[in-house]
Amino acid sequence: MINETSNINEEISSVDNCSCEEAQICIKNLRKVYKTDDSETVALEDFTLNIRKGELVTIVGPSGCGKTTILRMIAGLLEPTSGTILIDGKEASGPGSDRGMVFQDFALFPWRSVRRNVEFGMEVAGFPKEERRNRADKYIKLVGLEKFANSRVHELSGGMKQRVGIARVLVNHPEVTLMDEPFGSLDAQTRNIMQVQLLKILEKTDQTIIFVTHSVDEALFLSDRIIILTKRPATIKEIITVPWPRPRDRADPEFSILRKRILVELENENVME
Repeated sequence: MINETSNINEEISSVDNCSCEEAQICIKNLRKVYKTDDSETVALEDFTLNIRKGELVTIVGPSGCGKTTILRMIAGLLEPTSGTILIDGKEASGPGSDRGMVFQDFALFPWRSVRRNVEFGMEVAGFPKEERRNRADKYIKLVGLEKFANSRVHELSGGMKQRVGIARVLVNHPEVTLMDEPFGSLDAQTRNIMQVQLLKILEKTDQTIIFVTHSVDEALFLSDRIIILTKRPATIKEIITVPWPRPRDRADPEFSILRKRILVELENENVME
């Protein structure tokens, strides 16, 4: 890694240097307003971002600023008030098989085995039983759970359950995987293990991942770029390109310097008025 704080600042890009034409995901002027009978709340304002295929981009920001709202709009689960989301040049106007979402709470079926949980989406889509099994077993192996394919969910640890959730998304071959604080409920040691596991999965696939987290440490360890949001109404405050190759050393002084810089940015947004 580099040795001077000033050099870090020189290496970090604060602009989105990928054009919409080059991007797999092109988000332009996204806005979300929640309305009730007597009021409206602007959650997101003028959110514009381009993401290349194969990137792992993390979104961080103050609590309640709209990080999950962004993911849900990209997933097609929530309609933007205005703005556009293009994936491979096509407008993402609703849920689609080109996007998969991994949730913090696992969202597994407790009465199904690991294999049958991973097969679920293909089952609903009408895939033949043999193809479902073959594809499920491939991705169960990818996440390191081949010895637990027939286990029930209640027999698994938290980290294992989240690996099942990741396999269940990847088995459907989405172009984009959306991850909403997927490791947030895990203990610190398991969380670190899962971060390493995710990077191993990334090496073996060409997945584009948009990852929401409250952990700056996690964002720095995983990401190609980190998107820092302002408080509500959220917009992009800064885009940081992480200047180091993977794997990264959390104990390196330069890692700590950049982590502190991002934390200061977030603390400035979290100040109560």
